[in-house]
Amino acid sequence: MLTNSGTSITRRKSIPGSGIPLSPESRHGGEAIDRRQAPPPPPDAAAEQGQELQLPADIDWDRLDKSRFFVLGAGLFSAVSAALYPAVVLKTRLQVTPEPPPAHAAAAGARAGAGLPPSAAAAATTILRREGPLAFYRGFATSLAGTVPARALYMGALEATRSAVGPAMLSLGAPEPAASAVAGAAAGLTAAVAAQVVWTPVDVISQRLMVQGNPCPASRYHGGLDAFRKIVASDGLRGLYRGFAMSILTYAPSNAVWWATYSLSQKAIWSGIGCYLCQYGVGVHEIDDGEGDTSLQPNCKTLMVVQGASAAMAGGAAALVTMPLDTIKTRMQVMDGHGEPITIGRTVRKLIKEGGWGACYRGLGPRWASMSLSATAMITTYEFLKRLSAKKGHESGAVP
Repeated sequence: MLTNSGTSITRRKSIPGSGIPLSPESRHGGEAIDRRQAPPPPPDAAAEQGQELQLPADIDWDRLDKSRFFVLGAGLFSAVSAALYPAVVLKTRLQVTPEPPPAHAAAAGARAGAGLPPSAAAAATTILRREGPLAFYRGFATSLAGTVPARALYMGALEATRSAVGPAMLSLGAPEPAASAVAGAAAGLTAAVAAQVVWTPVDVISQRLMVQGNPCPASRYHGGLDAFRKIVASDGLRGLYRGFAMSILTYAPSNAVWWATYSLSQKAIWSGIGCYLCQYGVGVHEIDDGEGDTSLQPNCKTLMVVQGASAAMAGGAAALVTMPLDTIKTRMQVMDGHGEPITIGRTVRKLIKEGGWGACYRGLGPRWASMSLSATAMITTYEFLKRLSAKKGHESGAVP
C-alpha cells in the first residue's frame, strides 16, 4: 500500500509464523539490498508483514531557504534552457513557415526561413545547411535574460499555491490523490499566469529573432535591444504584449494539465512498482529503527527515475492537448499584420486556409520532444534544487 506521510516501509526482523530471522545482510545499516535471487516469500508473508510503502515527504514552501532556492534555481534552469533551446527554435520556425504550393516550393526554398520541409528532421537539416549551427541559438540571449525573473515568479507562485491548496482540499475531505492533482493543477495555472507577465515580452522579441534568418544589413532586427526599440517605436508597449491573452490561454491550461498529470502519473508508477520494491528490496535502502523494526526507503536514483518518467508522460499529454493554442499564439506574436489588426479569429482563418486543421499541429513533433525532454530535465532539476534548498533539518526523507 502507498502512503505519502513520510519515510518508511516497516517490517519486522523475522517473518511472522516462521520463526526465521532476516539475515544480517538484509539489515546492515542502510546499504542497498537486492533480493532478486532470494526465494519468494510464503504466499501469506506479505500480508502478515503489513508492509507499507511511504514515499518521502515533499519539501513544501515553508521548509525552503528562499534565497538559496532562487539563486541556485536561476543557474540550474539557465543551463537546462540552453540545452533545450534548439528544439524551441525548430518548433517556432515550423509553426510560422507557410506551406508553399509545390510549383513555388523551389523559389520559396531559396529564401532563408521559407519553404521548410514539414518533417522536423528535414527542417533541422535545411536550417543547419542554410544558416549554420548558430541559427538554433538565435534570440537565446534575450530568452536567457528573462529566465531569472520569470522562473522566480513561476516557482514562487507554484510552491505557494500548492502548499495552500493541497491542505485545503484534504481538510474538505478530498482523497489524497484527488487533492494532489487539484493542487498541482491550481499551482500550475497560477504559476503560468504570473510568469507570463515577463515571458510574453521575452517571447515576442526572441521569436522574432528566431524566424528572421541570419543577421545581415537587410535584417529587420539586429539583436534583442534593437528589436525591443523597434517594437516599442512601432506599436508601443502593447506590441511587447501581443498575444498575451493567447499566451495565458495556452500556458495556463498546459501547466494545469502538466502538473495534474505529473501527480497522477507518479502515483500510478509508485503503485505499480511498490510491491516489487517491497518484495525484492531493489532501489531502496534499509535502516534499522530499533525495537525490532527496520525501514525501507526509496533511494535518490529510484526517485529520479520515477519523477523523470512521470514528467515525460505529463509533458507529452500537455503538448498534445495545447498544441493548436501554441501555434495560434506563436503566429500572433511573430506574423506581420500588414496594417490590419492581428486577432485570434483572423489568425485561425489564415492558418486553416493554409493547411486545414492539420496546420494547427505543425511542429507537434519538436514540441512533443521538447516538452517531454524539458519536463524530464526540469522536474529532476527542480526536485534536486528543492533538496539543495531545504532548510537544515527539513531535507527530504529519501536516502542518497
